[in-house]
Amino acid sequence: MADSRLSRNYPDKGGLAHLMARLRPGLPGGHAGLAALLILLLVAFTAFVPNFLSASTLQSFMYQLPLLGLLSLAMVVPLISGGLNLAIIATTNQCALLMVWVMRSMIAADSGGATTLGVICLAMAAGFLLCLVIGFVTGALVAYTGVHPILVTLGTKSLIDGISIYLTRGMALSGLPEMFTRASSSTLFGIPLVFLLMIGVAILIGTILRHTVFGVACAMIGSNPEATRYSAVDTRRVLVGVYVMSSLTCFVAALVMLATFNTASADYAQSYLLVTILAAVLGGVDPFGGFGTVTGLMLALSILQVISSGFNQFGLSNYLTVAIWGAILIVVVMVQTARPYLVDVLAGIWKSTDGHGGSFRRRQDER
Repeated sequence: MADSRLSRNYPDKGGLAHLMARLRPGLPGGHAGLAALLILLLVAFTAFVPNFLSASTLQSFMYQLPLLGLLSLAMVVPLISGGLNLAIIATTNQCALLMVWVMRSMIAADSGGATTLGVICLAMAAGFLLCLVIGFVTGALVAYTGVHPILVTLGTKSLIDGISIYLTRGMALSGLPEMFTRASSSTLFGIPLVFLLMIGVAILIGTILRHTVFGVACAMIGSNPEATRYSAVDTRRVLVGVYVMSSLTCFVAALVMLATFNTASADYAQSYLLVTILAAVLGGVDPFGGFGTVTGLMLALSILQVISSGFNQFGLSNYLTVAIWGAILIVVVMVQTARPYLVDVLAGIWKSTDGHGGSFRRRQDER
């Protein structure tokens, strides 16, 4: 499907060379359009909301964005490969629950600093290992069974959520050590550590997707899996790596979740699942797979967060913000769907004028 759209919109180009040409710069004009929209929203909200561009608003922005940003990064990797990971929220919550359980179970009230630090490291290692196992199992199921990723990840989501709710009886776990909460809420030159962590992960994933063999293989699988398989690429191995990377990003999201809420629960951030898909699509990721950039995703996340912050300062309900996010997703999908046909129509108009307005001149001569 993606290959046919590509050949229809770019009839004079094709093959791996053209795929690489599109992959490296991202969607043509996409980043500039997103940046312009972001600036327009900032100007509009500044004009109607007093002190919108204040230091407190910027600080709030940097505290609120990292969790959604990391979850979106966990979603964007499977999307580019032509798949989907509906288990990112469940994986993040279970990882956070495990880390809290380890810390509260092994740290006593009289534990020293070295013991506390050791237990925190042990809890983080346990969470990392859990996400690694979930990602490997999910990727293996997608790669070796041939079942669609939506069905596989829907099943793993239900399984993980069920286990988390059963073990906690639906209750939130608290009791994080002061050393962890103090470190996670710290700042560097006034910038929250969680925001810097998100930026670091975004740079790492963006570099992997654009400048490594693995990243190119992900885009090739999303664009045309059959052609990729015949190009001597081990698509199964790549798909396992895709879902391992997605789940390991959920580990970082779990750390940010603990820093944000100071507790863990199986119910946290459930409403973020569809927003991560919205951010990816708005950021220029092809919902059919193959193309997309982390830069576009970050711009889209900034746009969504500015809309949310602006509406909150207007005093509007958060439910209205969610409704507008949904409307944005519908509009973006409609535009992406209609764009190939618009390209064909404009190309037909251009050819009917001989490319230089020839038809218009012939009509003038006939008169």
